[in-house]
Amino acid sequence: MADEKDIADDVPGGGKKKLIIIIAAGVLLLTLGAGAAAYFVLGGTEQAGVEGDADATEVAEIEEGDPVYLKLDPTFVVNLPPGGPAKMLQVAIQVMTYNPNVADTLQANDPMIRHHLLNLLEQQQAADLMTLQGKESLQAAIHDLLGNKLEELKVPGQIRGVFFTQFVMQ
Repeated sequence: MADEKDIADDVPGGGKKKLIIIIAAGVLLLTLGAGAAAYFVLGGTEQAGVEGDADATEVAEIEEGDPVYLKLDPTFVVNLPPGGPAKMLQVAIQVMTYNPNVADTLQANDPMIRHHLLNLLEQQQAADLMTLQGKESLQAAIHDLLGNKLEELKVPGQIRGVFFTQFVMQ
């Protein structure tokens, strides 16, 4: 039978310490490799399970693109409340977003969107709309209305701008 001294002496370079260091280094490398593999394999699925983080990242990536403009067609024509300097408002509206899904959703829900916009436009006072502040206030009201409808429809993304491309009062 060979005793331990004979085995240790058979290792090139000699010594028990070197054998222990080689074995420890091998175990350490295997442990690090397994840990790295687990991190990469489990790390990707762990993120997909967290909906809030994944949605926020996806929305941020989408909003980095080019702006998307949606023309709300046909032009809106409404009667204004009586007693003002104008009796009718004709306005063409375009909406800007960075998320194509927002534009698609607004287009798919056009009848509902137009209904709410017509109701909003009919409530406007002609005297207020003759000033820049009145027009900006109307833009903000349309922006809020569309944002609320997108939230109701649970669509990620937001409206970045509302633009009047035609604005006529008579």
